[in-house]
Amino acid sequence: MADLSRLLDEMFAEAERSLNERSISKADISSRIEFVANCLANRAGVRLIMSCMLAKIDNPSVDPREPITEIGSRKCFPGRSYDEQFLTDFITKYKLSCNNTTAYLTPAFRNFTKPFLLDSVPRGRPQQLYVDAFRLLEDVAKRRADARGVLLDTLRHLIVMRNEQLQRMESLLGSIHKSGGTLAPSSEAIANLVRQHLSCKNSARLPVLGIAAAYQAVSKVIGEKALPLHGHNSADVQTGASGDIEVCLVNDDNVATVYEMKKKAVIRNDIDHAVNKIVSSGANIDNYIIITTDAIAEDVAEHARSMYDATDGTEIVVMDYLGFVKHFLHFFHRYRGEFLDAYQALVLAEPASAVPQSLKEAFLALRSALQSDEEALAQ
Repeated sequence: MADLSRLLDEMFAEAERSLNERSISKADISSRIEFVANCLANRAGVRLIMSCMLAKIDNPSVDPREPITEIGSRKCFPGRSYDEQFLTDFITKYKLSCNNTTAYLTPAFRNFTKPFLLDSVPRGRPQQLYVDAFRLLEDVAKRRADARGVLLDTLRHLIVMRNEQLQRMESLLGSIHKSGGTLAPSSEAIANLVRQHLSCKNSARLPVLGIAAAYQAVSKVIGEKALPLHGHNSADVQTGASGDIEVCLVNDDNVATVYEMKKKAVIRNDIDHAVNKIVSSGANIDNYIIITTDAIAEDVAEHARSMYDATDGTEIVVMDYLGFVKHFLHFFHRYRGEFLDAYQALVLAEPASAVPQSLKEAFLALRSALQSDEEALAQ
């Protein structure tokens, strides 16, 4: 492989200098590039196209429709290697709106071991993304477009999208001042903001961030700290974690409390699974708290309570997320501003694959509106 990291940097600089230009002049192909690059509903397609174009630029003899070595032809290539070795750092470096993990492990492509031809387009949402992505691969394979031009135009769209997102974020952030102590909105207002944010689309990650923000806000007060969060799509078996959030005493690495998030109704099997993790973890866990955004059945709550003896003293409880946040805000009323600021920081720091840009902007808009309401009432 050539110095592809340097090549990507050079192409990025070229694309940034010529945002209004297009390397691909054919309208139908240019339209496909635009759709794949700008499809916010599914970001796997753009990484797929970028990795295949990068491989084609690096080795013109490969077939861009064969980015999997298991295909076994003379023209196949390791698309995932190009993706992970070069695109991950590149995307992070320039803050491009792409998934932070490889396209080849997404459900549509995880078990794909045949050429990416139009008669084998995988099912996915939106379907047009996969059709257009496969057509682009065919366009390059059939020499209707060149790989460098496709990649350059893709980068132009990504840079424009990034710049627009940054401008919106700067505008929203400019309308918000830090909360801090008694100047913060009321506890009820903050709880309502959290509820409204949770009601937005693609909000599954938010309960994890809400609980983590609570511990950040009062860590020094209660003498406990939450360990750094794992990726939203990281399985516990991969990370070795006992749950979504692990809490230790300050200056102590032994996990005392574990939180596991469920954006669905908790069932008895979830309790049994928690017991198995407690037993196998080897940690001296005092509390295992399952947080749900759904209703809690009484038989499930009772089943959780019954596990105290079975786990030799670990309490398992199922709690409502919004109820937890509301109680926390009132119990630590003087730290409600710190909670709000911590929650904002965590939301904005999450990769787009966990908290989409639209969800980040929704929070800032909600907070800006809340601040305006509070200031109007104070006058």
